[in-house]
Amino acid sequence: MGRLFLVPTPIGNLEDMTQRALRVLSEVDLILCEDTRKTGILLKKFGIGTRMMSHHKFNEHHTIGRITDRLRGNENMALVTDAGTPGISDPGFLIVRHCLESNISVECLPGATAFIPALVISGLSCDRFCFEGFLPLKKGREKRFRELENETRTMVFYESPHRLVKTLGKMVEVFGPERPASVSRELTKMYEETQRSTLEELHQYFQSKNVKGELVIVVSGRKKSE
Repeated sequence: MGRLFLVPTPIGNLEDMTQRALRVLSEVDLILCEDTRKTGILLKKFGIGTRMMSHHKFNEHHTIGRITDRLRGNENMALVTDAGTPGISDPGFLIVRHCLESNISVECLPGATAFIPALVISGLSCDRFCFEGFLPLKKGREKRFRELENETRTMVFYESPHRLVKTLGKMVEVFGPERPASVSRELTKMYEETQRSTLEELHQYFQSKNVKGELVIVVSGRKKSE
């Protein structure tokens, strides 16, 4: 049988591409991409001519069977997303599970992901934390916030720019205005920024900003005395 490789790609700075990742992408028979246009730019940068195939959250249920058939036929494949490690708030889980159920070997390379640097530079405790990724939308969001109200570990969230202010406002309501937190954006890129303060002060700060780029919110857990 062939093997599926999960290959992290840079979240911004292309110098974060590892030598091992470049070798794997050069050697596999096919690269499964969240967006072939974005991956094509990356491959061109490093002179890699491996064939690509579109594989994303809108078509993965329909392509998994065909992909695993080809893996059984001794093809090796790499799975990449637009940025970061496949499966972390990105497509990857379904194909990994399907491959493992089919006794197809899966190997994950270490590499870039946004929440680890955001957590480490937040100044908050990172010996124990919970990763929440993107919160549910609408009603599910309110429910998840309430479930996390008494969480004592540091919490890590992904958020989009247009929802940032509203999310920080909700965090002020649920976790309290004085809860320490940080907001990181554009990690590893030219305009990388991390703001550290209380939730209330962060909420006020970003109300006057035109925020762009990928965002990671890190919130201190509830203290036992609260």
